[in-house]
Amino acid sequence: MARPGGYEAAEQQRQQVLSRQQERHYRLLAELQALVKALPSACQQRLSYTTLSELALALLDGTVFEIVQGLLEIQHLTEKNLYSQRRQLHSEHRGLKQELFHRHKEAQQCCRPHNLPLLRAAQQREMEAMEQQIREEQRMMDEKIVLELDQKVIDQQSTLEKAGVSGFYITTNPQELTLQMNLLELIRKLQQKEAEAEKAFP
Repeated sequence: MARPGGYEAAEQQRQQVLSRQQERHYRLLAELQALVKALPSACQQRLSYTTLSELALALLDGTVFEIVQGLLEIQHLTEKNLYSQRRQLHSEHRGLKQELFHRHKEAQQCCRPHNLPLLRAAQQREMEAMEQQIREEQRMMDEKIVLELDQKVIDQQSTLEKAGVSGFYITTNPQELTLQMNLLELIRKLQQKEAEAEKAFP
């Protein structure tokens, strides 16, 4: 049978943990309230005391900070990768245009003068067809980029919703997206503050 003193010690320890958590919750909440003041007023109105209090609770153990950090790293890698794919396509297109231009120039130099107008008209059509194809490929690349970035947003919303972060759920509503972006920014700023505080008081 457990000694009564053992139970009291465990209870006392539990109370200390709760007390520390409560202090941390109040501190996080106060910092969030201070950070919210920098946001546009329309956004401030939507971030009620309850929402901020729930957000502070979700941030207590630091897991959400790690999740957000991971999500942002994935997003940056995706953006970098898509940007480099777009640059690659642009460079390929430039090469194709130069190649065609040189081919046309050579053909014109070998052409008999009386056939030149016909050749130039045919080359013009070929150049226009290539321009059209390039525009189409660029449009498809841009659509692919938008779709991939939209998918990343959905992944972020879903991950943060599962982690129990207040204000996050899958939506395409522009107002809600703005609010979620502001919430992410608050979490990021708070994370930086926490990291700085840890450096100052190791």
